[in-house]
Formats: sequence, C-alpha cells, structure tokens
Amino acid sequence: MALKTPPPLPGGITMHSVTDLLAANLHEVFGNRDPVSRRAAIDRIYTEDVVFTDPEGVTTGRDAIEDKAAALLADAPADGGFTEDGHRYAGPQHGALAWAFGPPGAPAVRGIDVITVRDGRIATILTLFTA
Repeated sequence: MALKTPPPLPGGITMHSVTDLLAANLHEVFGNRDPVSRRAAIDRIYTEDVVFTDPEGVTTGRDAIEDKAAALLADAPADGGFTEDGHRYAGPQHGALAWAFGPPGAPAVRGIDVITVRDGRIATILTLFTA
C-alpha cells in the first residue's frame, strides 16, 4: 500500500521538503569539504538568522554555520565523514535525523539533528550527541 503525500502546509512546506532539508544539512553543509558549494547550500537551506545549538554552545547566522562546518571538517581525518544512522523523521515544521561521524564502519561520534523549518528553510538546529 503506497502512502499518500500530504498536501503542502502554509508556506509550501511538506514533510518531504523537511526530510530534504535534513539531508542537505548533513551532506551538503556539514559533510561537504568544498567551501564554494557548501556556502551555496548554506545560503539556500538556512534562514539568515538560523540558530545552531550543540554541546559547544549556540551560534547564530549563516556565517556562523559556515565557520562551524569548516572548522569541523578541517579537524577531521580525510577518510572521516557523515553517514545517516537511521530514518529521517518529519512533521509539518520539524524534523530529526540520526547520524554517525568518522571513518567508514568505525564512527567516532553519533548524534541526532533536530530542525525547525520556517518559510521553507531551516531556522533552528539542535544537535545532540550520544551519551
């Protein structure tokens, strides 16, 4: 039995677009070592006032996201990267995606990103690490 695609919500948001934003955040931004295409993704998927919260603190704005992703990838081994670690979860304006980071088959860190979407872009990201 095929699932019906829900109708768009106000602002044109669908649960499908929320899952696309989750994937873009992980792969096109935080997993992308090319600064030019990473910045293009940042400008496309985040609101200007995006708020990113993780155990290191809170950062605000697209430039802060760029700095965060660049620093993470600069310190990562060349064979280290992000992989999705389960299903993508989505509601009308929220989504969650578990991930793993590290060498293939031997992740050093696991976590989950929880996003809030506003006007078709990510407005907040909460990143939690496994305990």
